[in-house]
Amino acid sequence: MVKVYAVALVVGVVGLLVVVLGGAFAENLGRDQADPARRLGKTGRAVIGGLVGLGMAGLSAEFAPIDFDWGISLLVAVIGGIGGATWGYYGAGVADS
Repeated sequence: MVKVYAVALVVGVVGLLVVVLGGAFAENLGRDQADPARRLGKTGRAVIGGLVGLGMAGLSAEFAPIDFDWGISLLVAVIGGIGGATWGYYGAGVADS
């Protein structure tokens, strides 16, 4: 499961970098319609936040000093993914205003 969490984290971080750097690039060019955060909308930001949350929480649970069973690690990862997706959907509403 460590590989699954690592892939989710890498894909989420790459998506996050695309949104941040693409937004900065679009802002510098004065082309707001090219901003990835506006084009992806709330659902896209929730997916990126969910991937980052799943990867970070899963890796944290797998490498915790307490030896968790794989089921507990998966549960912690899913809770982290839900938290990240919720934050991406509701907490980062700057692009929707």
